[in-house]
Amino acid sequence: MMRIGYYAHHHGSGHCRQADKLAALLPNDARAQLTVFTSLDIDSYRFTAIDEQQIIRLNAEDERPDDILAGRAGEYWQPASLHYSPVGNGDIQERSHQILDTIFHCKIDLMIIDVSVEVAMLCRAASIPYLYVRLPGIRDDAPHFGAFVGALALLAPYPKALESAQTSEWVCDKTLYLDFIYSQQAESYTYESFIDILEKLSVGGEISAPKSTSLPSIEAQLIDKSEATIPIVTVIKGYGGHKAIDEKLPELRSLLPNALIVSLGPIDDDKRCYVDISAEVDDVTPFICHSDYLMMACGLNAVAQAYNYDTPLIVVPDDRPHNEQAVMAEALVAQNKALNWQQFKTLMSVNDGQSESIAQTIHYRSKQHPTTSVDSIEKNNSEENNFEEDSGEETNAVTPTAGQVFMHSITDYPTTKLWFENWLLLRLNLTPESTIKY
Repeated sequence: MMRIGYYAHHHGSGHCRQADKLAALLPNDARAQLTVFTSLDIDSYRFTAIDEQQIIRLNAEDERPDDILAGRAGEYWQPASLHYSPVGNGDIQERSHQILDTIFHCKIDLMIIDVSVEVAMLCRAASIPYLYVRLPGIRDDAPHFGAFVGALALLAPYPKALESAQTSEWVCDKTLYLDFIYSQQAESYTYESFIDILEKLSVGGEISAPKSTSLPSIEAQLIDKSEATIPIVTVIKGYGGHKAIDEKLPELRSLLPNALIVSLGPIDDDKRCYVDISAEVDDVTPFICHSDYLMMACGLNAVAQAYNYDTPLIVVPDDRPHNEQAVMAEALVAQNKALNWQQFKTLMSVNDGQSESIAQTIHYRSKQHPTTSVDSIEKNNSEENNFEEDSGEETNAVTPTAGQVFMHSITDYPTTKLWFENWLLLRLNLTPESTIKY
């Protein structure tokens, strides 16, 4: 069984959450072989699938007053292979030592880097094999390409159907598409339980109630889903950015003046008057299941939660580096899994706000999704089809996910070389050149 290291970038909690979800796919005895490196503090994200003693809390990498060169020092001082590289920065020197020293003493066989070009290049220069996590977006700059080339393979934690048409062919060929990764089965909620949640939020949550219609009278019209005349719109936002969606709330209220609008997550104070309920919840599943419309940005974790539901999805991407969310939104729209804001406004005027008509518009043209690199081979592999959960119970009737197949493959080989030659290369459309004569 190989020992795995996982570098989780500290911007937001999504990278640590992704590591946690992948760890949860491992058999219990294999999870102890996973080490996570991150400079995110424990209060920002607490892991559930692995113990805190398996987390290496790295020094920060911010610029310091005593740096000899700034992190981005201009054309004649900035290596083209790196995005950010201060010179003389003691924190970065210390974190580099933490990473390499831990890899050596823990005998880590393979690193998964999510995401950092600089850590990728550190590993490649130290002759440490790594896999690089590819996020959505246009990442065709020299540093990203260098990290991609240096990796044994690339990991895309989303379906191949959502790959951008602008991505280079060789990058796709070197990528394992893991689909969206789930750590556990979402709890099933009935419509009645959803209405109960709304009632509790209306009592204990923050209620804006901007309209003359009182909230209790609205809820009375929602008890029977088949007879409900008040559309429910749920707006889901994260702490990585929510201004783009908040700016749409006045127009959303104008388009649906009688709707029950629920805002989950942060909201600007001057926008509270446009929603009926503003709250934070631990589980957004019932809102995704039973709302008439779901409005959200295009962060990877948020899209993963909503992707397989039939609720009409309106995407409002945040402005992010490398057009990460804009590219994801374009792919969702192209696959007829969502509407952009302009399409939604147009359909609202054509269909007079009827959610069923909008749902039919989205799914009528729905395309067959191409299979992933992992899936396409595993379907013909009888051994993998007899996959067993770590609980020991046979699950022959359940097809393992691409993420499960990938994570369990790591436990099947004692060395990275054997795994690379006998598992990984069979699933890529590229083959490295050999310079060793046997």
